[in-house]
Amino acid sequence: MLKVFGQYFPSGALHQVAFDALILFVAVVFAVLVETHGGDADWRIVAPSALTFTIFMIFLNSALGFYRVTPVGLSGRAVVARLVVSLLVSIPLAWGVFSILPWDYFASEALQFSVVLLVVVVLLMRGVVSRHESRSVFAPRVLVIGTGPEAVEVQRSLGSSGRSGMEIVGFYAPGGEDCRAVSAAQVIENDMGLLEAVRDARVNDIIVAVRERRGGVLPIRELLDCKLRGVRVMDLSSFFERVQGKVRIDSLKASWLIYGDGFRQSLMRTFTKRCFDLAASFLLLLPALPIMAVTSILILLEDGGPVFYRQERVGRAGRVFRVIKFRSMRRDAESDGKPRWATSHDDRVTRVGRILRRLRIDELPQLLNVISGEMSLVGPRPERPYFVDQLSHQVPFYAVRHSVKPGVTGWAQVRYQYGASIDEAIEKLQYDLYYVKNHTLVLDTLVLFETVRVVLTGEGAH
Repeated sequence: MLKVFGQYFPSGALHQVAFDALILFVAVVFAVLVETHGGDADWRIVAPSALTFTIFMIFLNSALGFYRVTPVGLSGRAVVARLVVSLLVSIPLAWGVFSILPWDYFASEALQFSVVLLVVVVLLMRGVVSRHESRSVFAPRVLVIGTGPEAVEVQRSLGSSGRSGMEIVGFYAPGGEDCRAVSAAQVIENDMGLLEAVRDARVNDIIVAVRERRGGVLPIRELLDCKLRGVRVMDLSSFFERVQGKVRIDSLKASWLIYGDGFRQSLMRTFTKRCFDLAASFLLLLPALPIMAVTSILILLEDGGPVFYRQERVGRAGRVFRVIKFRSMRRDAESDGKPRWATSHDDRVTRVGRILRRLRIDELPQLLNVISGEMSLVGPRPERPYFVDQLSHQVPFYAVRHSVKPGVTGWAQVRYQYGASIDEAIEKLQYDLYYVKNHTLVLDTLVLFETVRVVLTGEGAH
């Protein structure tokens, strides 16, 4: 894993980006050479133009999720849908970008067609490769301290698909740990010193997967020696944050929240985020107005008024506000007055409402909440007070998500399916805590691009 602009990315994914960029740039330059027979091209124009085209296409491919690891359990049909959507978006954009670059005095339609065909080949190649393990040749070698259930969870996270770009070399058995849940063949007994084991296995990272650390379980002195020799040492909370993009509740301690990095809510960050929200909301609202007008007519035709649905939600610092959405359920959806979780196949949802929810169009009126300052474009999704009261009593650290403004979309929405139970709310909270801890404009931009991908592919629709 490599940290870029405050966010962790699998090293394998970054190597894929570099490889694809090199292939595209070299191929475009080669196509120009063939087209002009090497003599008529002005390389002061060709090189920057080829580089611009390459950067744009790599950026677009990244936004469409080509360098994101395919989630475990995602069906082949869903993968094909992602690939088809990406092709439908990329081909016209590639053609358009190529057309506006300043080389039309020698770039014929044949060259343009060749380059677009090249983009298609790269996309198809990347779509096939992303279905399989993509382990980096520079993958750090990891030693896990612990042999119990926590160590198994680390192994599952790292070894299920090679998605992390990290390689486990073994499990070091600490003193005093009785339960062994990993394969005996992978265990390094503690009769070998930790520092010696690290040297022999050429370890780059150590993950401490031991829940109980008191009573001399951990070799603290040797861990310090390893760290002083350049080996990175992570606890479970830091590991899950780095690899899974979430803060695990079951391995979380209040001291880690208090003393760890992140969770910064500075005035400058608040001001910058507010400016970003206003600029992006007005930019999105203009093309959204025709869609919103058609949506209003469809709702009226199917089920009559009202078109909009206002509902109390809990915002920053626990303040209650009224969120605005297009009405996607029947007017008598909660005629008994008792709040209910919305489910994936909720029979209260109208036919138009199902389309609105699948395409996330029902969320568009919330841009008005963003402009008024009650919400942000990106942040934890706001919940109803009834459910917040329940979750605050049952889920540790649930109130932490209210330290930032709620969002129209969020890290949990693009990383996890729609939640409609206490257990799923806990899972989503782990992603929300990651966002609260690490939120930057870079992460906000990443979430917005991921949201576009989710909407286009229909992943997680409810």
